[in-house]
Amino acid sequence: MNPAWITGAAALRERLLSPAQAAPDAPAGALPPYLESFLAHLRLLVGVPFEYLVPDSRLLPEESIRFFYVDRSFTDRLVDGALAVGKVGTREQAHHQAQEPSLRATLDRTERVVRILQRGAAPFAQARQQAAGDAAPAQVTTGFLLRSAAVASWPDMEVRALAREGSGGAVTWQPLTTLRLERLQTSVLVALFDGVPDRVTCEEPHHGVTFGIDRSGANAFRLAVRGPDGSAVTGAPPVAVPFRAGGRGVVAIAELRRRLHAQNVADPARVIAQTGPGAFAVSVLDPPWRQRFEGTGGHPVAPPGGSTRPLTVAARAADPAVRAAVEEVVG
Repeated sequence: MNPAWITGAAALRERLLSPAQAAPDAPAGALPPYLESFLAHLRLLVGVPFEYLVPDSRLLPEESIRFFYVDRSFTDRLVDGALAVGKVGTREQAHHQAQEPSLRATLDRTERVVRILQRGAAPFAQARQQAAGDAAPAQVTTGFLLRSAAVASWPDMEVRALAREGSGGAVTWQPLTTLRLERLQTSVLVALFDGVPDRVTCEEPHHGVTFGIDRSGANAFRLAVRGPDGSAVTGAPPVAVPFRAGGRGVVAIAELRRRLHAQNVADPARVIAQTGPGAFAVSVLDPPWRQRFEGTGGHPVAPPGGSTRPLTVAARAADPAVRAAVEEVVG
Protein backbone atom coordinates (compact mmCIF):
# COMPACT_ATOMS: atom_id res chain seq x y z
CA MET A 1 0.00 0.00 0.00
CA ASN A 2 1.33 3.45 -0.91
CA PRO A 3 2.14 5.69 2.06
CA ALA A 4 -0.12 8.68 2.71
CA TRP A 5 1.18 11.93 1.25
CA ILE A 6 0.37 13.72 4.53
CA THR A 7 0.03 12.55 8.12
CA GLY A 8 -3.07 13.04 10.21
CA ALA A 9 -1.34 15.50 12.54
CA ALA A 10 -0.03 17.56 9.63
CA ALA A 11 -3.45 17.59 7.96
CA LEU A 12 -5.06 18.79 11.17
CA ARG A 13 -2.45 21.52 11.61
CA GLU A 14 -2.91 22.68 8.00
CA ARG A 15 -6.66 22.75 8.47
CA LEU A 16 -6.47 24.78 11.67
CA LEU A 17 -4.05 27.30 10.17
CA SER A 18 -6.05 27.79 6.98
CA PRO A 19 -7.29 31.40 6.61
CA ALA A 20 -10.69 30.06 5.56
CA GLN A 21 -11.23 28.55 9.00
CA ALA A 22 -11.37 31.77 10.96
CA ALA A 23 -10.49 35.32 10.02
CA PRO A 24 -8.00 37.04 12.36
CA ASP A 25 -10.57 39.72 13.22
CA ALA A 26 -13.42 37.25 13.80
CA PRO A 27 -15.05 37.67 17.22
CA ALA A 28 -14.38 34.97 19.77
CA GLY A 29 -17.05 32.28 19.79
CA ALA A 30 -18.36 33.10 16.31
CA LEU A 31 -18.96 30.31 13.83
CA PRO A 32 -16.17 29.95 11.29
CA PRO A 33 -17.50 30.72 7.80
CA TYR A 34 -16.95 27.18 6.50
CA LEU A 35 -18.89 25.71 9.47
CA GLU A 36 -21.77 28.16 9.18
CA SER A 37 -22.07 27.40 5.47
CA PHE A 38 -21.91 23.65 6.07
CA LEU A 39 -24.61 23.73 8.75
CA ALA A 40 -26.87 25.94 6.61
CA HIS A 41 -26.53 23.48 3.73
CA LEU A 42 -27.31 20.64 6.11
CA ARG A 43 -30.54 22.33 7.20
CA LEU A 44 -31.66 22.16 3.56
CA LEU A 45 -30.77 18.45 3.39
CA VAL A 46 -27.73 19.07 1.20
CA GLY A 47 -25.45 16.08 1.64
CA VAL A 48 -28.09 13.89 3.28
CA PRO A 49 -28.01 10.44 1.61
CA PHE A 50 -30.88 9.91 -0.81
CA GLU A 51 -31.94 6.69 0.92
CA TYR A 52 -32.70 8.74 4.04
CA LEU A 53 -35.13 10.84 2.01
CA VAL A 54 -36.69 7.98 0.02
CA PRO A 55 -36.03 4.69 1.83
CA ASP A 56 -37.95 2.63 -0.74
CA SER A 57 -38.17 3.24 -4.50
CA ARG A 58 -41.90 2.46 -4.40
CA LEU A 59 -42.41 5.70 -2.47
CA LEU A 60 -41.26 7.61 -5.57
CA PRO A 61 -42.28 5.59 -8.66
CA GLU A 62 -41.52 6.69 -12.20
CA GLU A 63 -43.42 9.76 -13.43
CA SER A 64 -44.49 10.79 -9.93
CA ILE A 65 -44.17 13.79 -7.63
CA ARG A 66 -44.30 13.87 -3.83
CA PHE A 67 -44.91 17.09 -1.89
CA PHE A 68 -43.78 17.30 1.73
CA TYR A 69 -43.09 19.47 4.75
CA VAL A 70 -39.57 19.61 6.19
CA ASP A 71 -39.52 18.54 9.83
CA ARG A 72 -37.51 21.24 11.62
CA SER A 73 -36.88 18.89 14.50
CA PHE A 74 -35.19 16.48 12.08
CA THR A 75 -32.93 19.17 10.60
CA ASP A 76 -32.10 20.54 14.05
CA ARG A 77 -30.99 17.07 15.08
CA LEU A 78 -28.82 16.95 11.96
CA VAL A 79 -27.08 20.09 13.15
CA ASP A 80 -26.73 18.66 16.66
CA GLY A 81 -25.15 15.53 15.21
CA ALA A 82 -22.64 17.53 13.19
CA LEU A 83 -21.66 19.52 16.30
CA ALA A 84 -21.51 16.46 18.54
CA VAL A 85 -17.89 15.90 17.54
CA GLY A 86 -16.96 18.92 19.65
CA LYS A 87 -19.04 17.99 22.70
CA VAL A 88 -16.67 15.88 24.77
CA GLY A 89 -18.04 16.49 28.25
CA THR A 90 -20.73 18.26 30.24
CA ARG A 91 -19.04 21.65 29.85
CA GLU A 92 -19.25 21.51 26.06
CA GLN A 93 -22.81 20.20 26.28
CA ALA A 94 -23.84 23.11 28.52
CA HIS A 95 -22.15 25.57 26.18
CA HIS A 96 -24.03 24.14 23.21
CA GLN A 97 -27.38 24.38 25.00
CA ALA A 98 -26.68 28.01 25.94
CA GLN A 99 -25.68 28.95 22.38
CA GLU A 100 -28.34 26.92 20.57
CA PRO A 101 -30.93 29.77 20.21
CA SER A 102 -28.28 32.09 18.76
CA LEU A 103 -27.04 29.35 16.45
CA ARG A 104 -30.55 28.65 15.22
CA ALA A 105 -31.16 32.34 14.50
CA THR A 106 -27.90 32.51 12.57
CA LEU A 107 -28.77 29.49 10.45
CA ASP A 108 -32.29 30.82 9.87
CA ARG A 109 -30.65 33.68 8.00
CA THR A 110 -27.86 31.79 6.31
CA GLU A 111 -30.03 29.03 4.87
CA ARG A 112 -31.79 31.65 2.73
CA VAL A 113 -28.61 32.23 0.74
CA VAL A 114 -27.58 28.59 0.29
CA ARG A 115 -28.91 28.59 -3.27
CA ILE A 116 -26.82 31.66 -4.04
CA LEU A 117 -23.75 29.77 -2.82
CA GLN A 118 -24.66 26.63 -4.76
CA ARG A 119 -25.05 28.60 -7.98
CA GLY A 120 -21.76 30.42 -7.39
CA ALA A 121 -23.49 33.78 -7.71
CA ALA A 122 -21.57 35.32 -4.80
CA PRO A 123 -18.85 34.37 -2.30
CA PHE A 124 -19.89 33.42 1.22
CA ALA A 125 -18.96 36.74 2.81
CA GLN A 126 -21.07 38.71 0.33
CA ALA A 127 -24.01 36.32 0.53
CA ARG A 128 -23.79 36.30 4.33
CA GLN A 129 -23.93 40.09 4.36
CA GLN A 130 -27.08 39.94 2.28
CA ALA A 131 -28.66 37.54 4.76
CA ALA A 132 -27.64 39.60 7.80
CA GLY A 133 -30.38 42.15 7.17
CA ASP A 134 -33.14 39.53 7.29
CA ALA A 135 -33.60 38.76 10.98
CA ALA A 136 -37.00 37.07 10.62
CA PRO A 137 -37.16 33.53 11.96
CA ALA A 138 -37.32 30.67 9.47
CA GLN A 139 -40.74 29.96 8.01
CA VAL A 140 -42.30 26.59 7.39
CA THR A 141 -40.23 24.85 4.72
CA THR A 142 -41.98 22.77 2.10
CA GLY A 143 -40.84 21.04 -1.06
CA PHE A 144 -41.26 18.22 -3.51
CA LEU A 145 -39.40 15.33 -5.07
CA LEU A 146 -40.07 14.81 -8.78
CA ARG A 147 -39.07 11.67 -10.63
CA SER A 148 -39.74 12.06 -14.33
CA ALA A 149 -38.20 11.85 -17.77
CA ALA A 150 -38.80 15.60 -17.95
CA VAL A 151 -36.05 16.12 -15.36
CA ALA A 152 -33.56 14.25 -17.54
CA SER A 153 -34.72 16.00 -20.71
CA TRP A 154 -34.79 19.47 -19.15
CA PRO A 155 -32.06 19.67 -16.48
CA ASP A 156 -32.68 23.43 -16.23
CA MET A 157 -36.42 23.13 -15.67
CA GLU A 158 -38.06 26.31 -14.38
CA VAL A 159 -39.83 25.78 -11.04
CA ARG A 160 -41.94 28.42 -9.31
CA ALA A 161 -43.95 28.33 -6.07
CA LEU A 162 -46.74 30.85 -5.49
CA ALA A 163 -48.85 31.71 -2.45
CA ARG A 164 -52.40 33.01 -2.82
CA GLU A 165 -53.27 36.32 -1.15
CA GLY A 166 -56.74 37.81 -0.96
CA SER A 167 -60.04 36.27 -2.01
CA GLY A 168 -62.70 36.61 -4.64
CA GLY A 169 -61.76 38.93 -7.45
CA ALA A 170 -58.89 40.47 -5.49
CA VAL A 171 -56.67 37.37 -5.49
CA THR A 172 -52.98 37.96 -6.13
CA TRP A 173 -50.17 35.44 -6.40
CA GLN A 174 -46.94 36.12 -4.53
CA PRO A 175 -43.79 34.13 -5.37
CA LEU A 176 -42.11 32.18 -2.58
CA THR A 177 -38.36 32.10 -2.20
CA THR A 178 -36.81 28.95 -3.64
CA LEU A 179 -34.33 27.71 -1.06
CA ARG A 180 -33.06 24.75 -3.04
CA LEU A 181 -33.52 23.40 -6.57
CA GLU A 182 -31.20 20.57 -7.47
CA ARG A 183 -31.06 17.34 -9.43
CA LEU A 184 -30.25 14.44 -7.11
CA GLN A 185 -30.13 11.89 -9.91
CA THR A 186 -30.57 11.98 -13.67
CA SER A 187 -34.36 11.91 -13.40
CA VAL A 188 -34.94 13.07 -9.79
CA LEU A 189 -35.37 16.72 -8.83
CA VAL A 190 -35.70 18.17 -5.32
CA ALA A 191 -37.11 21.62 -4.57
CA LEU A 192 -37.48 23.44 -1.23
CA PHE A 193 -39.49 26.61 -0.67
CA ASP A 194 -39.63 29.17 2.13
CA GLY A 195 -43.32 28.90 3.01
CA VAL A 196 -46.36 26.89 1.96
CA PRO A 197 -47.29 27.31 -1.71
CA ASP A 198 -50.82 27.22 -3.07
CA ARG A 199 -49.57 26.64 -6.60
CA VAL A 200 -46.40 25.12 -8.04
CA THR A 201 -45.52 25.27 -11.73
CA CYS A 202 -42.86 23.34 -13.61
CA GLU A 203 -41.94 24.70 -17.02
CA GLU A 204 -39.74 23.79 -19.93
CA PRO A 205 -36.62 26.00 -19.92
CA HIS A 206 -37.03 29.29 -21.78
CA HIS A 207 -33.57 29.19 -23.31
CA GLY A 208 -34.63 29.90 -26.85
CA VAL A 209 -37.34 29.84 -29.49
CA THR A 210 -38.48 26.37 -30.58
CA PHE A 211 -40.74 25.22 -33.37
CA GLY A 212 -43.02 22.20 -33.52
CA ILE A 213 -46.43 20.70 -34.13
CA ASP A 214 -48.96 18.98 -31.88
CA ARG A 215 -50.06 15.36 -32.09
CA SER A 216 -53.82 14.96 -32.56
CA GLY A 217 -53.98 11.19 -33.03
CA ALA A 218 -52.00 8.02 -33.66
CA ASN A 219 -50.63 9.23 -37.01
CA ALA A 220 -52.09 12.72 -37.15
CA PHE A 221 -50.69 16.11 -36.26
CA ARG A 222 -52.10 19.61 -36.17
CA LEU A 223 -50.93 23.19 -35.90
CA ALA A 224 -52.64 26.03 -34.05
CA VAL A 225 -53.50 29.08 -36.14
CA ARG A 226 -51.65 32.19 -34.90
CA GLY A 227 -51.97 35.91 -35.27
CA PRO A 228 -49.20 38.42 -36.07
CA ASP A 229 -48.18 38.61 -32.40
CA GLY A 230 -47.71 34.83 -32.16
CA SER A 231 -50.76 34.16 -29.97
CA ALA A 232 -53.23 31.46 -30.97
CA VAL A 233 -56.40 32.71 -32.66
CA THR A 234 -59.35 31.93 -30.39
CA GLY A 235 -61.99 29.81 -32.07
CA ALA A 236 -59.99 29.13 -35.24
CA PRO A 237 -59.83 25.43 -36.20
CA PRO A 238 -56.30 23.99 -36.21
CA VAL A 239 -54.56 23.16 -39.49
CA ALA A 240 -53.96 19.50 -40.29
CA VAL A 241 -50.23 18.99 -40.89
CA PRO A 242 -49.44 17.27 -44.23
CA PHE A 243 -46.52 14.88 -44.77
CA ARG A 244 -44.53 13.95 -47.82
CA ALA A 245 -45.28 10.71 -49.61
CA GLY A 246 -43.19 7.72 -48.58
CA GLY A 247 -44.11 7.43 -44.92
CA ARG A 248 -40.84 8.84 -43.53
CA GLY A 249 -42.54 11.41 -41.32
CA VAL A 250 -41.24 14.45 -43.21
CA VAL A 251 -43.53 17.48 -43.09
CA ALA A 252 -44.59 18.84 -46.48
CA ILE A 253 -43.58 22.44 -45.81
CA ALA A 254 -44.91 23.92 -49.07
CA GLU A 255 -48.34 22.34 -48.62
CA LEU A 256 -48.45 23.39 -44.95
CA ARG A 257 -47.71 26.97 -45.97
CA ARG A 258 -50.51 26.84 -48.55
CA ARG A 259 -52.95 25.67 -45.87
CA LEU A 260 -51.86 28.46 -43.54
CA HIS A 261 -52.31 30.95 -46.39
CA ALA A 262 -55.84 29.64 -46.90
CA GLN A 263 -56.57 30.35 -43.23
CA ASN A 264 -55.31 33.91 -43.70
CA VAL A 265 -57.52 34.38 -46.73
CA ALA A 266 -60.52 33.18 -44.72
CA ASP A 267 -59.75 35.40 -41.70
CA PRO A 268 -57.23 38.11 -42.72
CA ALA A 269 -58.03 40.34 -39.72
CA ARG A 270 -56.71 37.83 -37.19
CA VAL A 271 -54.53 35.22 -38.94
CA ILE A 272 -50.96 36.16 -39.89
CA ALA A 273 -50.31 36.51 -43.61
CA GLN A 274 -47.72 34.13 -45.07
CA THR A 275 -45.50 36.80 -46.53
CA GLY A 276 -42.15 35.08 -45.97
CA PRO A 277 -40.08 32.83 -43.70
CA GLY A 278 -40.63 35.11 -40.69
CA ALA A 279 -44.40 34.76 -40.87
CA PHE A 280 -44.10 30.99 -41.30
CA ALA A 281 -41.81 30.82 -38.26
CA VAL A 282 -44.44 32.62 -36.19
CA SER A 283 -47.01 30.08 -37.33
CA VAL A 284 -44.99 27.08 -36.17
CA LEU A 285 -43.91 28.47 -32.77
CA ASP A 286 -43.82 25.83 -30.03
CA PRO A 287 -44.35 27.59 -26.64
CA PRO A 288 -42.77 26.07 -23.52
CA TRP A 289 -44.53 23.22 -21.78
CA ARG A 290 -45.96 23.89 -18.34
CA GLN A 291 -47.44 21.69 -15.60
CA ARG A 292 -49.34 23.31 -12.73
CA PHE A 293 -49.93 21.66 -9.37
CA GLU A 294 -52.69 23.24 -7.37
CA GLY A 295 -55.30 21.96 -4.94
CA THR A 296 -55.66 18.19 -5.15
CA GLY A 297 -53.72 17.38 -8.30
CA GLY A 298 -51.77 18.39 -11.35
CA HIS A 299 -53.27 20.48 -14.10
CA PRO A 300 -51.64 20.74 -17.53
CA VAL A 301 -51.66 24.40 -18.54
CA ALA A 302 -51.63 25.67 -22.11
CA PRO A 303 -49.16 28.54 -22.32
CA PRO A 304 -50.26 31.70 -24.16
CA GLY A 305 -50.70 30.88 -27.80
CA GLY A 306 -50.26 27.14 -27.75
CA SER A 307 -51.23 23.78 -26.37
CA THR A 308 -49.35 21.68 -23.86
CA ARG A 309 -48.19 18.12 -23.85
CA PRO A 310 -48.87 17.23 -20.19
CA LEU A 311 -46.84 14.76 -18.19
CA THR A 312 -48.60 11.79 -16.65
CA VAL A 313 -47.49 12.74 -13.14
CA ALA A 314 -50.92 13.41 -11.67
CA ALA A 315 -52.54 10.47 -13.46
CA ARG A 316 -49.81 8.11 -12.29
CA ALA A 317 -50.06 9.32 -8.70
CA ALA A 318 -53.83 8.74 -8.75
CA ASP A 319 -53.51 5.24 -10.21
CA PRO A 320 -55.07 2.72 -7.74
CA ALA A 321 -52.23 0.23 -8.23
CA VAL A 322 -49.59 2.85 -7.41
CA ARG A 323 -51.56 4.04 -4.39
CA ALA A 324 -51.93 0.47 -3.09
CA ALA A 325 -48.21 -0.15 -3.50
CA VAL A 326 -47.36 3.03 -1.56
CA GLU A 327 -49.79 2.16 1.22
CA GLU A 328 -48.20 -1.26 1.44
CA VAL A 329 -44.75 0.31 1.90
CA VAL A 330 -45.75 2.92 4.47
CA GLY A 331 -48.53 0.98 6.14
